[in-house]
Amino acid sequence: MQNDLLMDKIDLNTIPPEDETGRQYYFMAKAKAHVEQFAEQLGHVPTCCVTTFGCQMNARDSEKLVGILQKVGFEVTESEKSDFVIFNTCTVRDNANQKPHGPLGKSNGYKRRNPLMQIALCGCMMQEPSVIEKIRKSYSFVNLIFGTHNIFKFAELLCRMFEADGMIVDIWKDTEQIVEDLPVERKYRFKSGINIMFGCNNFCSYCIVPYVRGRERSRSAEEIIKEIENLVADGVVEVMLLGQNVNSYGKNLENPISFAELLRRVEKIEGLERIRFMTSHPKDLSDELIQVMKESKKICRHLHLPLQSGSTRILTAMNRRYTKEQYVDLALKIRREIPDIAITTDLIVGFPGETPEDVEETIDVVRKVKYDNAFTFIYSKRTGTPAASMENQVPEEQVKVCFDKLLKVVQETAKEQVSKYEGQIMDALIEEVNENDSTMVTGRLSNNTIVHVPGDVSMIGKILPVSLDTCHGFYYIGHCV
Repeated sequence: MQNDLLMDKIDLNTIPPEDETGRQYYFMAKAKAHVEQFAEQLGHVPTCCVTTFGCQMNARDSEKLVGILQKVGFEVTESEKSDFVIFNTCTVRDNANQKPHGPLGKSNGYKRRNPLMQIALCGCMMQEPSVIEKIRKSYSFVNLIFGTHNIFKFAELLCRMFEADGMIVDIWKDTEQIVEDLPVERKYRFKSGINIMFGCNNFCSYCIVPYVRGRERSRSAEEIIKEIENLVADGVVEVMLLGQNVNSYGKNLENPISFAELLRRVEKIEGLERIRFMTSHPKDLSDELIQVMKESKKICRHLHLPLQSGSTRILTAMNRRYTKEQYVDLALKIRREIPDIAITTDLIVGFPGETPEDVEETIDVVRKVKYDNAFTFIYSKRTGTPAASMENQVPEEQVKVCFDKLLKVVQETAKEQVSKYEGQIMDALIEEVNENDSTMVTGRLSNNTIVHVPGDVSMIGKILPVSLDTCHGFYYIGHCV
């Protein structure tokens, strides 16, 4: 990367360049000088730790933060006692909002023992004004706060943090900017997430995402292809195309293209072996996309297709813009066209006004579609969304009974779906040494099912044929063949 090669030659006595990529490399060079001074104060190379809460989009954002931190001279660790700790937050549900508070309190204790320690908060939770006010009052020891829209300015924000005495807060309401060619440090050498778009235009009535991630902005197909080609040259065999609603990719580009067409172009990249994507909104899933998936040799046999509710009445209140019947017809069409596909979903129990009869409608869809897995959630009231002010909030006791009933059916159906592969030989991408047994490694099938097989670290990153010997609910124990 040309900017990377020239970073040491940047003259910090000049003004920053006007183009945003060049501007951020200018501030990386400036931040590097700050980090060198920080190292002198500490007496060692400064360490940093990025803790990620939330979805794959947040995980990808954290990889961008780590890439810049390494570029400016930090040593990346997993220790919460590092000299610089960053919490990349999520706000999709209330329990996600609560998760950073405990680690933040610990960090305050560590900072008392190491006054030079720096603490930053970023991510979706920071886009909520009430959260910022609480942090100002209760967590005044935090040095830097920024949101989702200006993450590309991280190097510039680092400089401001080092140059200021108090808390720096830089939150943008929205942005149309997409800044390419900034450093990224991948968590895995053999697979990577790829942002193909940012934001969401759907405004489901329960969801905070459009308010904290902004409106839809698609990256150009050329930039996406270039990034994937570079990743493949660096050893990546599987990519995950990321967006809040990938099916609406490309609509706002100067030269619009469909998501299906983008997939066709990605598939042509030599050396790339697997393509995944998420998340798909049912209202935008086209026949063209189904056909591309059906014909593809690289697109994985897994589709995440959130239902949320099987009741058309509740779907209307959720502003999902499809009916129960439309969803079931779509899912069954996908199963007919791609018989070996695994379909997973998201389900919400306890949306305002939901009755036990509505939950029965959801259970009916689960039985008809036969999901391979489902992420089942209790409705979480998010301040600022239309659903939060709706009447008829469902009593907790009713929610629990309905949730347990739905979960039981989901588990039964999923076990039936996953177990049908028992005895077959399928390819698995070996991803890691098993965390519970170091003599085993963990792989992932094209359909997203997990399989554990005897092996060692030398197998990680390889796609290998494995025998699926024994099904244990949502995963297999097998062996390489």
